Order: sequence, then C-alpha cells, then structure tokens
Amino acid sequence: MLNLSEIATKEELDAFFHNISKNVKKIRKEKGMSQLEVALSLGQKSSGFYANAENYAHGKHFNLEHLHKLSKLFEVDITMFFELS
Repeated sequence: MLNLSEIATKEELDAFFHNISKNVKKIRKEKGMSQLEVALSLGQKSSGFYANAENYAHGKHFNLEHLHKLSKLFEVDITMFFELS
C-alpha cells in the first residue's frame, strides 16, 4: 500500500489548493461579490475563514462541500475551480 508522501508531495498539494483558491477568487470577482457576502452565503459568521481559504493562508482550503456550494452560488460548473491557469 502506498503512503500519502508517495502519492502526492506537500508541494503538489499546496499547488493544487493554491490553484483552486485562485480560481474561486477570480470567479467571485467576476460575479461582483464581496468575500463577506460569499462567506455569509456559505453559512460562515464572518469572512475570516473564507478569506483565508480564498488566499490559501494558514493552510486553510476549501473542501468539497464548500466547492459544491460555491458552484451553486456562482452558477458555474464545479470543474471550473480545478482548471489550471
């Protein structure tokens, strides 16, 4: 059985999460929405977590539930978050 370090390095995972965060931020801005507006729509009480996840700060990142909700909120296909740019 392979262990996680053999499947994906920390650098690969960081690049993966950073790319998703960058795509979420780009789409949010295209939709003309604020971080607070999106955070509240996701059920967050403030924009703190959302801002950290959108900027991949402090190791915070979006999970699949977040991405599903964001795709509905932004009215985009969830695959747009995974596009390489």
